Amino acid sequence: MSAQDFSTSVAYFSMEFGIDQALKTYSGGLGYLAGSHMRSANALNQNLIGVGILWKYGYYDQTRKADNSHEVMFREHMYSFLEDTTVRFQIEIDKKQVWVAVYLLPSQVFNTAPIYFLTTDTDGNDAWARSISYHLYDKEATIKVAQCMLLGIGGAKFLEINNKEPEVYHFNEAHAVSAAFYLYKKNKNLEELRKKIVFTTHTPEEAGNEKHELNFLLNLGFFGELTLPEVISVGLVEGNVFNHSLAALHVAKKANAVSKLHGEVSRKMWSKYSKICQITHITNAQNKAYWVDHALEAARLNKDSVTINSRKKALKTILFKEVADQVGKLFDPEVLTIVWARRFAGYKRPDLITRDIERFNRILNNSKYPLQIIWAGKPYPFDQGAIDTFNALHNLSYLHPNMAILTGYELALSKKLKDGADIWLNNPVVTREASGTSGMTAAMNGALNLSTFDGWICEFANESNSFISPITKSQNDLARDQADMKNILDKLEFEILPMYYEQKEKWNKKVLQSMNDIVPFFDSNRMAEEYYQKMYN
Repeated sequence: MSAQDFSTSVAYFSMEFGIDQALKTYSGGLGYLAGSHMRSANALNQNLIGVGILWKYGYYDQTRKADNSHEVMFREHMYSFLEDTTVRFQIEIDKKQVWVAVYLLPSQVFNTAPIYFLTTDTDGNDAWARSISYHLYDKEATIKVAQCMLLGIGGAKFLEINNKEPEVYHFNEAHAVSAAFYLYKKNKNLEELRKKIVFTTHTPEEAGNEKHELNFLLNLGFFGELTLPEVISVGLVEGNVFNHSLAALHVAKKANAVSKLHGEVSRKMWSKYSKICQITHITNAQNKAYWVDHALEAARLNKDSVTINSRKKALKTILFKEVADQVGKLFDPEVLTIVWARRFAGYKRPDLITRDIERFNRILNNSKYPLQIIWAGKPYPFDQGAIDTFNALHNLSYLHPNMAILTGYELALSKKLKDGADIWLNNPVVTREASGTSGMTAAMNGALNLSTFDGWICEFANESNSFISPITKSQNDLARDQADMKNILDKLEFEILPMYYEQKEKWNKKVLQSMNDIVPFFDSNRMAEEYYQKMYN
């Protein structure tokens, strides 16, 4: 595309941005995706800026208690590389005037589009108002909605008063939908409003979309100065329930899901609503320039499997130093290494392959085909079920010197894990993973995907580049999980391990095929271009 194709001005609103290890403004996949989008927007010289929130304590720092169980630590973060714009203005939240300060991440710092970060942790605010921008996804409902208002209303007002109003407002998830009500009050013309807004949905289940009682939001000032009939009409409100995603689908000119399968699921999920916008799909991608190991990439271009193998062993050695430092275990770079690393959530089933514990133990103790396995990821800090799963895996790892559970899954550790993995394990419940992206960057770095057939994998995987678990038809959750577990362990025990140790040429061919197939479609430059083609222009 020519530079002219990127001339439409866009403001990209996101609750999180995964830009650099030094900037704690993300929790997981949504942030990683936004970070890649910002890098590609900069590389392509697109007329796009980011709008986010400067989280004082980030998501949280993941550490360990004295007994090595999961520990949540909230630590204040300060950033000398952000520029104070000196812009200060007020928005009304819960009948209080709340001051907002704005900081800029300039493009040259991390090679991204410019990103403006809003914070209420500034002079003039009381303790409650300051706390709005303390914790990403705060557990307290009023604060969490206030955060959405800060992003949406605060972001829109900032752009307005600083003469930065874009032609397109892009809501990455529905967190910023309050901006639509702020914008609507100007001329109260819904059709004109729709010309300005696009919406990306990442949630593949209707029940997973955030909802609140209408009166609760009205009392907080979520809809600004609009009357109740206007709120109901613009927000497509049903009864006393405001559905954030449904409202976003109503005020946007177009929406997109984040994979082909997710597009099909989303259109079916929202099909009963006749007044919503068209839902297309733009498959997620990650920024290759940021994530790829350049020695591996050079070897890929030269079709040099010998160098790929030697470089992978060197990268595994780097990862295994992290393993040794964290858990006191010495892993061997010659041994097949599996990694499961992403946000700990129930539908992602982090412990799935351990549920047949006898078989799991047998595979890990097989001296003919040695195996090492690493888990990493952050549970939501107040999701006790996910924390219990993390701790149970750690407790199990005491029995196996070749099993490790790592903490601190952020950008830096994620890079080490993608570099060092031979197999990237991904086993969500099918149709529950809108896209997923971690396996993309793993594949860029010579790891093979072992996955259920969900999300982006459906557009990538085949027998020549991945190991795919057959789709389970059972509607019973327990039977489904057992079938998926058995299929994955069968793949591991009877196909992957023998191939790695006894059919090296076949293994090398599969790795090279995977590395070739992942580019260029799953590089975020394609994704950023597609947003202009399908959504902005």
